[in-house]
Amino acid sequence: MARTPLDEAQQAIGYTFRNSRLLDEALTHTSYANEFKDQGSTDNERLEFLGDAVLALIISEHVASACPDLAEGALSKLRSHLVSEVSLSRAARRLDLGKLLRLGRGEERTQGRDKESILANTLEAVLAAVYLDGGLDAARSFALKAFAQELREATSREAGETLSGDYKTLLQEWCQQRHDCVPQYVTTNEAGPDHQKTFEVQVTVQGKALGRGEGRSKKEAEQAAAQQALEAVRREK
Repeated sequence: MARTPLDEAQQAIGYTFRNSRLLDEALTHTSYANEFKDQGSTDNERLEFLGDAVLALIISEHVASACPDLAEGALSKLRSHLVSEVSLSRAARRLDLGKLLRLGRGEERTQGRDKESILANTLEAVLAAVYLDGGLDAARSFALKAFAQELREATSREAGETLSGDYKTLLQEWCQQRHDCVPQYVTTNEAGPDHQKTFEVQVTVQGKALGRGEGRSKKEAEQAAAQQALEAVRREK
């Protein structure tokens, strides 16, 4: 028996719906609903709204339990990092939600399936669909699995140090304390079309290369390079 798009979507997210219309709605971008109004499709914006609240609850509950020694302010920063567009889009890419989306022709032409904002919003909508279909336990199970990598990184001892700032800030503080200097970032490569560029950045300290990073923006690549540099100096301790 041939697999349907719905079967593929349910396998990708790891949840089988009783009401498949919820999943269909979660995967329908507003551009598609506007272009194909005759099909009676409902876009995922209302589900996105609900999913944002459900995700905040689940992540708050998890980090409060996983990090009992953190103060309220640190927990808030950790939650903000985990529910950010960057974290959401990373998780959405692992689930391959971009492939499953129903997009309008305009968004298709502008690479909408790989836009961080669209991917992040879709993941929130899918979470809401799971919540409405199976309740909070099902939503929690889906969210913790989808964000397993982000949660593992964020609650590890090393990542915990980033609560007071980002990797670039931490590296700069280390450099100033240890060497009385600041790290230098150099863009070593740019690749891809304008709408989908990737950047490679190298960070050096006193002329020594400590890390390299890639990202969809120079800022993201610099953060990745700083993270690698911090991991390198920790191994030297």
